[in-house]
Amino acid sequence: MHTARFTLDPAFTVADVNPRLFGSFVEHLGRCVYTGIFEPDHPTADADGIRQDVLDLVRELGVTAIRYPGGNFVSGYKWEDSVGPVEDRPRRLDLAWRTTESNRFGLSEFIAFLKKVGPQAEPMMAVNLGTRGVAEAIELQEYANHPSGTALSDLRAAHGDKDPFGIRLWCLGNEMDGPWQTGHKTAEEYGRLAAETARAMRQIDPGVELVACGSSGQSMETFAEWEATVLKETYDLVDFISLHAYYEPLDGDVDSFLASAVDMESFIENVVATCDHVGARLKSKKRINLSFDEWNVWYLSRTEAEVGALDWPEAPRLLEDNYSVTDAVVFGSLLIALLRHADRVTVACLAQLVNVIAPIMTEPGGPAWRQTTFFPFAQASRYGRGQVLDVRVDSPTYETKKYGEADLLHATAVRAEDGTVTVFAVNRSRTEPLPLEVALAGLDLTRVVEHSALADADPEARNTLAEPERVTPHPVDGTALADGTLTATLEPLSWNVIRLA
Repeated sequence: MHTARFTLDPAFTVADVNPRLFGSFVEHLGRCVYTGIFEPDHPTADADGIRQDVLDLVRELGVTAIRYPGGNFVSGYKWEDSVGPVEDRPRRLDLAWRTTESNRFGLSEFIAFLKKVGPQAEPMMAVNLGTRGVAEAIELQEYANHPSGTALSDLRAAHGDKDPFGIRLWCLGNEMDGPWQTGHKTAEEYGRLAAETARAMRQIDPGVELVACGSSGQSMETFAEWEATVLKETYDLVDFISLHAYYEPLDGDVDSFLASAVDMESFIENVVATCDHVGARLKSKKRINLSFDEWNVWYLSRTEAEVGALDWPEAPRLLEDNYSVTDAVVFGSLLIALLRHADRVTVACLAQLVNVIAPIMTEPGGPAWRQTTFFPFAQASRYGRGQVLDVRVDSPTYETKKYGEADLLHATAVRAEDGTVTVFAVNRSRTEPLPLEVALAGLDLTRVVEHSALADADPEARNTLAEPERVTPHPVDGTALADGTLTATLEPLSWNVIRLA
């Protein structure tokens, strides 16, 4: 096997990592909220009904901005249903997921949950631009953020929340290009509505940060043209445009699945090009950043039948993918792709947080546990803070049906404020170890602190209720740093974290 190589030099960097890159997503979908985050009768539940075992895992995961309340759910969302006395809140049909929403957990409960997670947990609120519009958006903003002295701010105080919620980051709708979306619109229709909503929200608070809907995926027929049309209307009014991407192995094509980040990086770069093209045409010096506010491995091909079979239940088991080692390696590669583009991707949200295509699973009345994907996210959030170094790999390649020739090595590196460096690397080979050499130029590093890997002889190994710790990262021996060169061997089909000091 040929050796993969790259050089790290502090003179060549990408950008500082925005902490929001490690965001997540809570939608009223399946058991994400009910029996996930919120289960008042659970033995670990606090006085507010929040599961403490889940809360501990959320903190360990290291999530920052958390997007709420959807997702497709938001396009039928009436925020008024989710505030005030719980006993007075109406039950509603959720058209997005063919379920019944009780509204027992609402806006106030979500903000209280974030406060329990910690100060790093920032709300990212989506407004309904599917079945609603400008008026409802600014009413929600007033209720949530205005200090006092108006009907809606005083109503919030009467509901028990005297202090404003201080929501800075807002999504202007969700996936409005998707025909599946309640209230689906053309790019022209959505662009005008988003612009008018943004203007009104900025009249209340010029400092809000706003995300316009981009394409729901690079495969959409309207991709790029949608972004260009929407940004033509909103360029000076918004700060971000959104990207959503999910990956799964189709038709048994695992090799292409392992190279999913090739598509993710292409998606990012194409959206950046579109944003900058619009900016150039408008002769604007402003730069639009990217909010990759839905991403994950998701066995999406199963979903339509799963949802179609529902008959309006409350909080059913839905989209509860159980992730393998292979899934976790792809997941880690997607994290690497986000870090490699930290100059423009300044918000990202793993969809979702608990039970629904999630790193954390729960059993009603029972335990909570970590999926295989939990570990790459927690490690990246912990050690991926600082400045991303520019990594250009010289790697052996392999052939894929979907993406052509792809590198076996996918890697990035982050230099922390204290000068330590963490290398994140994936070996995409399913059968062969990959020797790695990293030349360290201008970096005062003398030792390997740790090399951990997520890999297993069984690529389908998973963590389950019966075996919640079947898969965990393990230490790797033999990794060395000498004469300015790091040498390591990456196990087949592995996610690797190598810390240097």
